Amino acid sequence: MTYLEEEQQIQQTLEQIKQLLQENETIRHFKQIQAKVNQHQGLKDLEEEIKNLQKQVVQFEHYGKEKAKQEALKRLDEANERYKNHPLVVSYREKLIEADDLLQYLTNKIQYQLNKQLEQEGKQ
Repeated sequence: MTYLEEEQQIQQTLEQIKQLLQENETIRHFKQIQAKVNQHQGLKDLEEEIKNLQKQVVQFEHYGKEKAKQEALKRLDEANERYKNHPLVVSYREKLIEADDLLQYLTNKIQYQLNKQLEQEGKQ
């Protein structure tokens, strides 16, 4: 088999893997929750609030306004907690971990098989 034929076969295999991943239940659930998170206006507003509070903390520190900085930090912590504990964010993180575990498993399996094949070819 020539280099180009091998390369074409590898590309076809990659496309098959990508297609199987797109159809995988874990990946589909992750993408669904990801879309919900990205479209949720309340979360977008909360993200914007967090960014603004972070800017305020930096500005207050720059101008030496310690009391205002502490108040902004308190509000920032509260906003971060609301975001972190939002049901969609919690679900997103769970699905992200599941999807990551699947991809790690697949990567390790491919790596193992490739190493095994290379070892066998090296013995010949």
